[in-house]
Amino acid sequence: MQEFVRFPLTDGGSVVVEVEGEPGLEQASVPSGVLRKATTTFEHALGEVREAAAAALAQFRGLGPDEVELKFGVKLDAQAGAVIARTGLQGQFEVKLKWVRAGEPSTEDAVAEPED
Repeated sequence: MQEFVRFPLTDGGSVVVEVEGEPGLEQASVPSGVLRKATTTFEHALGEVREAAAAALAQFRGLGPDEVELKFGVKLDAQAGAVIARTGLQGQFEVKLKWVRAGEPSTEDAVAEPED
């Protein structure tokens, strides 16, 4: 069941987000398609996920790679705000670390020379 949640914006206005409803019994007082109000602002919800991403990034940067790429999904919820999306039963982060040997150009820096 799809539901709609209105997240207020800090500077006024709001944004409506389509979310998945809870599986199971549907309460008579909350029919599907009804617009619900979020318990937090849109910016606050995303700010919490941003802080979590910054903490994870700091941990991986501590390993000393030349590049760090951190990917994750964000899911919005009326009660919880923004949460890291899950795959199956677990939260998911996709992390890519890259080290370049000293004196060797990275694959992005290598330029193919045209043949005559």
